[in-house]
Amino acid sequence: MAGTLTERYIGAVTRSLQPDAQNDVRAELEASIADAVEARVEQGENQADAEHAVLTDLGDPAVLAAGYADRPLHLIGPAYYLTWWRLLKLLLWIVPATAMVGVTIANAIADKPIGEIIGQAVVVGITTIVHVAFWTTMVFFILERTGADTGMKWSVDSLPEAQEDGVGRRDLIASLVFLGVASAAFLWDRFIGFALFSGDSIDVGIGLGSQTIAVPILDPDLWPWWTGGALVLIGLEALLAIAVYAGRGWRPALAAVNTVLAIAFAAGAVYLVGTGQLMNPDFLQFTLYRDDVPSDVGRILSVLLIVGIVGVAVWDIIDGWLKTRRARLGMR
Repeated sequence: MAGTLTERYIGAVTRSLQPDAQNDVRAELEASIADAVEARVEQGENQADAEHAVLTDLGDPAVLAAGYADRPLHLIGPAYYLTWWRLLKLLLWIVPATAMVGVTIANAIADKPIGEIIGQAVVVGITTIVHVAFWTTMVFFILERTGADTGMKWSVDSLPEAQEDGVGRRDLIASLVFLGVASAAFLWDRFIGFALFSGDSIDVGIGLGSQTIAVPILDPDLWPWWTGGALVLIGLEALLAIAVYAGRGWRPALAAVNTVLAIAFAAGAVYLVGTGQLMNPDFLQFTLYRDDVPSDVGRILSVLLIVGIVGVAVWDIIDGWLKTRRARLGMR
């Protein structure tokens, strides 16, 4: 549910303050904003316009928060500091990780030793961080010295929506539906098969008439232990979603459980891909092991699949801890 402009503004100010200072700052801002709005309303403005004008006069909530925290905005200069800092954080989240993943994929496809792959990824990551920090700062240094306008202006309309405490029922339903579909997909592939081929082209699988047969994509030998283990992990993920909903939000213990589940699923999947046990040999024989398919396509796809599995797991872990942090900051 969206909060009022005042609630969103105060939330943006207090979000970065220490927990013991948030209540005092919130009370002070609520009182001062209410008084200023009331004064404008008495002069004939309507409530919405008065609120918008008062918040605009207060300015960027990050600047106000820096004043409350006694945190001066130096280095680049007050006019450019927040724009520089926001852009730098965004770039440091994206660029080094992208560069490291790209180098890792390229070296893995080239079949280089694992030690060399890790070493080059670390070197590229560190080098990228240094370059991003240096060149971003240099650009803003030049902008400040030349008096250029970045074109980025804060306005009340850019305030983020107020975040609800806890997790909504829709989130729970979406998670359970997704996990249910994943479970059904595992079982469908095992007992029926997802890949459909011409009956004249391949003689394995389950017949679906005279022309078409279905072949499992995953190796049937994964049943029952590996497939059963995956279904158990999916069931635990469902229980975790229910626990998050019942507890009205994430907690460190739940984030830790989410981390363990993500690592367990990723480790098993990467092991199966790396040892060539994940895919059905009959499916591979028909799709990859053919004269018109380059011999290294299978290895390239394996590398990309491993990177995707690890990437999803890492994001799931980070997302869980970020939600936990936001939930803790929201407690008062």
